[in-house]
Amino acid sequence: MTTPQISFLKGHGTENDFVIVPDPDNTLDLPAPVVARLCDRRAGIGGDGLLHVVRSEAHPEARGMAGEAEWFMDYRNADGSVAEMCGNGVRVFARYLQRAGHVAEGDLAVATRGGVKRVHLAKDGAVTVSMGRAELPEEGVTVTVDGRSWPARNVNMGNPHAVAFVEDLAHAGELRSVPPFSPPAVYPDGVNIEFVVDRGPGHVAMRVHERGSGETRSCGTGACAVAVAAARRDGADPALTGAPATYTVDLPGGTLVITEYPDGGIDMTGPAVIVAEGVIDPTWLETMIG
Repeated sequence: MTTPQISFLKGHGTENDFVIVPDPDNTLDLPAPVVARLCDRRAGIGGDGLLHVVRSEAHPEARGMAGEAEWFMDYRNADGSVAEMCGNGVRVFARYLQRAGHVAEGDLAVATRGGVKRVHLAKDGAVTVSMGRAELPEEGVTVTVDGRSWPARNVNMGNPHAVAFVEDLAHAGELRSVPPFSPPAVYPDGVNIEFVVDRGPGHVAMRVHERGSGETRSCGTGACAVAVAAARRDGADPALTGAPATYTVDLPGGTLVITEYPDGGIDMTGPAVIVAEGVIDPTWLETMIG
């Protein structure tokens, strides 16, 4: 059987980059090895993850959200594993929908495994995503790198994070492999680990090991988790102060602005860019599937 021609695009949000595969009717089979090869930076297109663009009503995991959001972001990590959410990915996903003519400037909703996310496409090119509320499980972990150890705050943004405040971002080490943490039972399905330093009042910088992808240039849910952890550390919990807490978060690939409101809602604002589009070679893809 001949493999059909598959179109793709490439985009990034603060250099967290993605292979975008439009598939409105959910007709494509994208097993983990194929996704991993597509995301391979030497043998494939290259990306920190893959955005499978599907209408919610066409996907069994999103059908229940179709009344709220027409489109479902079926997100995959670079190793092919399925993930709940990706903050930068949602911004790029929305930018793709705008480029394809499915949506215009203004507000839209995107279904994800982490729930329906509200997105605003601004005229100046910025994209704001309402990321929902953070959950703060009591049990944290200790992260250890090269003989140094730090307590890490447990923050869940629809996906799990461990946030460690350090003296120097270089102390995070190479971050290609998962930094050791204990006790492992706190994160039985793995975790994204952020290392954070202060840059000034309401201003931090971070590096991150993303579960299934290694170190990435940016992580949207990670930036949100960092802002929440920083606000708690700084005594600026909006639920207690009654005032929004805004943090500027510098990442290797750019800057995101995170605001948490007294009702617990979190907004993330940053850029999203589509850089290329093309067609996957069917012969090459057949070798991956076959």
